[in-house]
Amino acid sequence: MNAPDRIEELLNALSDAFASGSLVRLKLGGYHGAEPELKSVEIKKIATKAGDRYSFTYKYKTRDTIKNFDEPEALALLGAGLATEFRSAQLSTTGFDMLFERNGEKMRLKRTEVEGREAPSTEHNRAKNRPLTETGKPWLAALGISGKNGAIRHDAQDKFRQINKMVEIFSPLIATIKAEPPLIVDMGAGKGYLDFALYDYLATVVNRPVRILGVEMREQLVNDGNATARASGFAGLSFQAGTIMDYDASGADAVIALHACDTATDDALFKGIGARAALIAVAPCCHKQIRRQMEAGQADHRLEPLLRHGIFLERQAEMATDTLRALLLELNGYRTRVFEFVSDAHTPKNNLIVAEKDGRQGRDRDAVLKQIAEIKSMFGIGEHYLEGLLGG
Repeated sequence: MNAPDRIEELLNALSDAFASGSLVRLKLGGYHGAEPELKSVEIKKIATKAGDRYSFTYKYKTRDTIKNFDEPEALALLGAGLATEFRSAQLSTTGFDMLFERNGEKMRLKRTEVEGREAPSTEHNRAKNRPLTETGKPWLAALGISGKNGAIRHDAQDKFRQINKMVEIFSPLIATIKAEPPLIVDMGAGKGYLDFALYDYLATVVNRPVRILGVEMREQLVNDGNATARASGFAGLSFQAGTIMDYDASGADAVIALHACDTATDDALFKGIGARAALIAVAPCCHKQIRRQMEAGQADHRLEPLLRHGIFLERQAEMATDTLRALLLELNGYRTRVFEFVSDAHTPKNNLIVAEKDGRQGRDRDAVLKQIAEIKSMFGIGEHYLEGLLGG
C-alpha cells in the first residue's frame, strides 16, 4: 500500500464510523502549517438542524475555534491536511482505534481493536454539566459575569466555565473535611470569584453549611465583597482586609490561594501548614524567587542547554519551585498532588498543588530531605522561600 492509500484508508474508516454512529473522535496533531499558534484539531459528529455534520475544534494556544462541515468538505480538508500539515492522527471508534503517522513522504497506519466503548452524544446544543446552573444570582451580576437579564455575558463565558471547573475540583476536596461547618480561608481573595461560587454551591446546592473567609489587601475589594455577600444572603461568607502573613489562620480547616504572586503562594502554604489545615490548595503564579537564583549561574553545568533560553529557564524555575513546595508539604505530613486544573486556553498559570493532611510526619523524612537537597544542588538554589519560613 503506498502512502496516499494510507490517508484514503483512514478517511474511509472515518466515513464509515460517521455513517454508522460509531465515531468517538478524530484528533490531528503534529501541526506544522502556516498558523503558528494552532496546536491540534479535534473532529466529532454532531446533529444540527441541517443534518449530521463533522464538527472541527481548532485548538489554538489561547483559544478554541469551532467550524462545522458536511462530509465532502470535511474529507477534502482532512485529506489535504494529513498530506501536508499534520504529522499524526488518532481515530477512535466504538470498535477500534486507528493511528496515522507521517514522516515526510513516509506514512504508517496501525489499527487496534477495542471493546466496551460507547459513542458520545451528537446533540449539538446539549446542556452542559456544570455545578452552577442558575445564572440570575446577584453575585454573578456584581462580579460582571452576568448581565441585567440574568444571562452570562458573552465576554464572561470563559470566566464562568473556569469558575464552574474550580467548583468541580474544590467541592469534593472540601467534602472530605470532617469539621462542621468547615472554615475555608482564601488567601489573596481578590474579587472572590471562587469564594462566591463555592459558597453558593455548597450552601444552596449541596446544602452543607460552610464558612468562607477571603483575606485581601485592597480594602475596596473587601468592602465590595462584603456588600455582595450581604445582598446575596450569604451569611457564612465574608472578607477581611490584610496581608496573608498578618492573618492568624488558626482554626482554618482549608487554606486556598489562587494566583498569589511569587512568594505570596509560599506565605499561604506556611499559614496552612501552621494551622494544620486538613486541606491546602494553591495555584502558583510566577516563580521569581527561584528563577533569580537559577539566573545567577550556579546550576549544574549539564543543565546549561535547558536554561540558556529565557522561556525554558522560566519553565524549569516553575517546575523546581513547585516540586520543592510539594516536597516541603510532604515533609510536614501532607499527601500532595500537582495537576492542571483549568485549560491553558484560560490561563497559562494553571497548575494546582493540593495537599491533604494524613497524619504522617513526611512519607520518609530522610528520603524527602535528600530529594530537596539534590534538587537545590542541581539548580543552584540556596534556599526556597517556604523552606526559610518553615525554619530550614
